[in-house]
Amino acid sequence: MTLSPPRLPSKVNILPQDYGSLSRGIPPTQPGTLFVMGVNGGMSMAPDAAFPLVFGRNEPEVHVCVAPDDTRVSRKHGYIAREHSRWVLNNTGRLPIRLPGARLVLGGDRVELPSGFTPLFIVARKREHLLEVHIATATHGAGDDGLREADTHESDVWELSATEKLVLVCLAQRYLRDDPIPQPLPWADVAAELAELRPAETWAKGRAARVVAGVRTRLSYVVPGLMEDEVPQPVGNALNHNLITELLVTTTIVKSDLALLESDVSDYEPA
Repeated sequence: MTLSPPRLPSKVNILPQDYGSLSRGIPPTQPGTLFVMGVNGGMSMAPDAAFPLVFGRNEPEVHVCVAPDDTRVSRKHGYIAREHSRWVLNNTGRLPIRLPGARLVLGGDRVELPSGFTPLFIVARKREHLLEVHIATATHGAGDDGLREADTHESDVWELSATEKLVLVCLAQRYLRDDPIPQPLPWADVAAELAELRPAETWAKGRAARVVAGVRTRLSYVVPGLMEDEVPQPVGNALNHNLITELLVTTTIVKSDLALLESDVSDYEPA
């Protein structure tokens, strides 16, 4: 199977760089249509487009570019092909690709992709590079009003108060800033940053911890790994790490939320 990008047929559409995150939904389209977004834009392909979608570092040689500035990522790192009515991810690069749930697809391995939105991460030693994939579901075919997919996705986003979101974005900022080995920000640093953002309020590290603990307790009825009796000792940062991971996977907090740490948020309601 050749991985060189062929001339694009009419069943393929280019997605511009400013298209937006595929996590927010896709337009009405044929069920099984594949959408893929990289750092410089992406592409959508009908299920019968009959050629593999290639992604990797070298933009002239691939359909979707990912990690153009990281030479550890292969020029052609992999491809997604239609096989037996399913889209299959093939990793032809040296670095593994991480799926939600921490599953790794190693070089030379392949895995079927589920319908709906799936964030893929090419895992380098100090960085992870996002490749967004969204496969249209059977309930989101041509003729839909374009809202079903977005509504379904939005139901997965956890509801947070403005104060809860501010505290959690502050706690999780190392994850949102692509720290190579991210950990929750220490409580003392969280308290200091929140005190600077909201000088009219008293922000001790205990207050921020109570806000986060309240969110963990609320979500623990559905999300595992958020309570102390669910993780092995020593607990360390595991509970907050698990919470942050859940908020990132569900896009409850996203990179653009870092603006909260640079804006005047004094009008947010107190916790």
